[in-house]
Amino acid sequence: MDNAREVEVVVTGAGQAGLAGAYHLRRAGFEPDRDFVVLDHSPGPGGAWQFRWPSLTYGKVHGMHALPGRELTDADPARPSSEVIREYFAAYEQEFELRVRRPVDVRAVREGAGGRLLVQTSAGDWSTRALINATGTWDRPFWPRYPGQETFRGRQVHTAGYPGPEAFAGRRVVVVGGGASGTQHLLEIAPYAAATTWVTRRPPVFREGPFDENAGRAAVALVEERVRQGLPPRSVVSVTGLPLNDAVRQGLADGVLDRRPVFDRITPDGVEWRDGRHVGADVILWATGFRPAVGHLAPLRLREPGGGIRLDGTRAVADPRVHLVGYGPSASTIGANRAGRAAVRDIGRLLGGAAAEPAAA
Repeated sequence: MDNAREVEVVVTGAGQAGLAGAYHLRRAGFEPDRDFVVLDHSPGPGGAWQFRWPSLTYGKVHGMHALPGRELTDADPARPSSEVIREYFAAYEQEFELRVRRPVDVRAVREGAGGRLLVQTSAGDWSTRALINATGTWDRPFWPRYPGQETFRGRQVHTAGYPGPEAFAGRRVVVVGGGASGTQHLLEIAPYAAATTWVTRRPPVFREGPFDENAGRAAVALVEERVRQGLPPRSVVSVTGLPLNDAVRQGLADGVLDRRPVFDRITPDGVEWRDGRHVGADVILWATGFRPAVGHLAPLRLREPGGGIRLDGTRAVADPRVHLVGYGPSASTIGANRAGRAAVRDIGRLLGGAAAEPAAA
């Protein structure tokens, strides 16, 4: 503790949520390095976007919303989203002088001295009065377990390591997962693969028509209610359904998006259902999503019996010094922006008016 550097606020993560929080801290009068510090474990700017596969072009990105205070304009829709957003985030950090420290791994957040939190990292310790946790989900890909999985002789890949469609040329591919990534992977892979099979736990729901502000607000409210109850958050997409665009319509017409219920076991050469049906496979692609990367918060004992962290707005009910931004209802680009501002407003109150209210972006 004696060597810990003291700040008012530590921000962990420099993706959309972390940068939004840092921006609003600056707007509220907090100075980087003096009053707050942003710690990011990635090698460079771009958050999780920098790790996306090259075939995910900016034009295919679902719902990317600009960061507060700087619009993302004139981006080439044919460029990889990893490049577009990496450059945008880098320019944003520079414009607002956020002074992100990287690569820094946050190993644990625990009770410190004098009512402060101790943030232990690969670059030393920080003592802070408040924490904005914006560590996202990319580092915790979810791999379901099925009987026989260890016997499979083919290749198993998760969305987090998706190499692009060319890697599946001539292969029989089983894609597991009913979200946006699963459908995108299928539509990309089908022209290259020898065969594709799509399996999901629940029948997919395709959404017709525009997704307006009222629909978005209703979807976020459903996710927010789970978080208020201390349950693990579901993605916003899981309650909005999949957008029925031209590519999806064509995939349905061509039979590429012909969904089957998820298999019961994995065999050495494929997957099998309880009724004896079998599909041969060379690759199983797990488009099964991610879980919140909050293991470093374990010493604070924030989890509820239901398995999630109960929030009031962005504030952890079990510890008002901790704000989770980009978690649950704010795990979307526009939600993260709003949550960053709300967290800073609450932190200003917690610190006794140490800084002004953040101005509207």
